Amino acid sequence: MTEHVEWSEPEAVAAPVSAAVTPADAADAARLVAFGLQPKLQPARDQEYAELLRRYREDPPFARLADAVAAGLGLVVLEVSPRAGMAVTAAEDSVFAVRMGDYARRASTDSGDRFLHGLAHLAVAAMSFPRPEDLADDGYIGRVSVNGVDAFVRQACRRLEERAEEQGQNSDPATDAPGLEAAWRIWTRRSSTGATKDARRLAGSTTGIIGKAAAFLTDSGFLQRTGDDSGGTYRTTARYQLQVRDMAGSAAMAELLELGIVPVTDGTASLLPAADTDDVELAVGAGLPFHS
Repeated sequence: MTEHVEWSEPEAVAAPVSAAVTPADAADAARLVAFGLQPKLQPARDQEYAELLRRYREDPPFARLADAVAAGLGLVVLEVSPRAGMAVTAAEDSVFAVRMGDYARRASTDSGDRFLHGLAHLAVAAMSFPRPEDLADDGYIGRVSVNGVDAFVRQACRRLEERAEEQGQNSDPATDAPGLEAAWRIWTRRSSTGATKDARRLAGSTTGIIGKAAAFLTDSGFLQRTGDDSGGTYRTTARYQLQVRDMAGSAAMAELLELGIVPVTDGTASLLPAADTDDVELAVGAGLPFHS
């Protein structure tokens, strides 16, 4: 006797369904981005920030949501980690973008100073991370001083002047000409410190401009002030390393580094002799960490 077995269509296996995004999830993602926009805030000192970072790393859907919130605000996520927090940088069309022209106008009424402010930021970045391995090493900390950056730029100016003379170029072009070649000529004409009755550093002097750049970078969470020697000494943060790493391909920064003037990275003004190098095309108005 055979047993009759009824056959039926197998039950369809339900496909896994990801949990719907809730308003609370969106609020948490936006909160994380808001933390990222506070550059001086350290995750180790804020429990909520640290917890949201942990969730970002362990919950891929939440990470995608936070990335989408950042993208909607015109922000680029550079890294999300305990060391850097949620490190973001503004895209060119972002409401959070800081432009070199706006920065320079707030700092000075002289239109020629735009190049000097851009060159100051470029030089701070180059001195902070003079070698590719410095940018690649997450544990590397760069150290700079205001006077050391000024000495670095002035030596770079001398090298650029020598190169211009070797190539038979005009050594005194219009001061409003664009690019690094014009900036170095303006820099050499400017006093290093200026003079006031109470011995304060003039804002329009080159060390005054570098000091302004360093203060801006400190307020932005990119540098930390460590002392008053040499016009002010600073150390880099993880956020600044990420920022410079993101923009290290700029032609102007390559130009400055390839002059062969590599500073000692302890923040002093000691420099190595310049070496002969080939020309590199310059980026017009380039400067860190700004959009042109």
